[in-house]
Amino acid sequence: MSAATCGSGRGYESRMSLRSSGLLAALFVGLFLEVGGASGQGTGRWSNGAPMPSERTEVAAAEVAGKIYVVGGFGGELQLEIYDPATDRWSRGGAFPHAVHHAAAVGLDGKLYVLGGYVDGWTPSDAVFVYEPATSAWRPLAAMPTPRGALAAAVIDGKIYAVSGVGPTSRNTSAHEVYDPVANRWTVRASVPTPRDHHAVAALDGKLYAIGGRRNGNYGQNLSVNEAYDPAADRWTARAPMPTARSGIAAAVLGGRIFVFGGEAPSGTFGEVEAYDPAGNAWSTHARMPTSRHGLGAAAVGGRIFVISGGPRPGGTSSAANEIFAP
Repeated sequence: MSAATCGSGRGYESRMSLRSSGLLAALFVGLFLEVGGASGQGTGRWSNGAPMPSERTEVAAAEVAGKIYVVGGFGGELQLEIYDPATDRWSRGGAFPHAVHHAAAVGLDGKLYVLGGYVDGWTPSDAVFVYEPATSAWRPLAAMPTPRGALAAAVIDGKIYAVSGVGPTSRNTSAHEVYDPVANRWTVRASVPTPRDHHAVAALDGKLYAIGGRRNGNYGQNLSVNEAYDPAADRWTARAPMPTARSGIAAAVLGGRIFVFGGEAPSGTFGEVEAYDPAGNAWSTHARMPTSRHGLGAAAVGGRIFVISGGPRPGGTSSAANEIFAP
């Protein structure tokens, strides 16, 4: 028996040992990917909620009293879609007064506010409406000083901050205007350092963050910029940029972080989920969206973020998607 033959038994045992170790490693990795999310890239888990009754894109969405309201859309939709996460059911409220797309929406004191957007095709609007869920009625409010579409808005201390967008010149406006619902009055604050559109705005710990977007409606010029506004000082400062430059995004705040979803570019739509931690001025990457989309809405309720509607391909595509992210 040759030396090679004599060693074959020990070699076989060695190979089996390595194979067993490899199987254990594969099982461990599989478990890690399952916990980490559908793609295994970053943390978080996705699940599906009841799809929205209508397919849309370029919507505005906001949480009001534990429900999520979706308004507007590129197809001229007037119906107000209302989602109840507690029952996983949709209903409809009073129709919006006119067709609008690329508007902004916020929830405040049990009411839904919708600002600006494009009307009559691509005409920037200065209109502001408030919706009373108790009466299913819309009411007009003081108009924004600057008409604009593809803007973003958030709430700090009972006031609504409307940030940038595309103005009447078809170019980005640096407008940063604040609405006081008690006085029904707008005031002008420090201009946005980087004018943009199709961006996201979020409020956290008394500060405002303007993230991502594009220049003058061109998604070939996507931005990763992240700028923070301090209302007390009326001043903007640059913060850590988003890892992925993108626009047509949505954002929601949960657990002390700002989560940014989706977007589009000439090459396609984004499934990225990236979260910003202001305390550490750092970003983290999380499990990718099951359906990459742009022109979508996002709202946090009960420790989860509901990512709704949006186009799965660049341009005018739409969907009824309702995908739920749990960090």
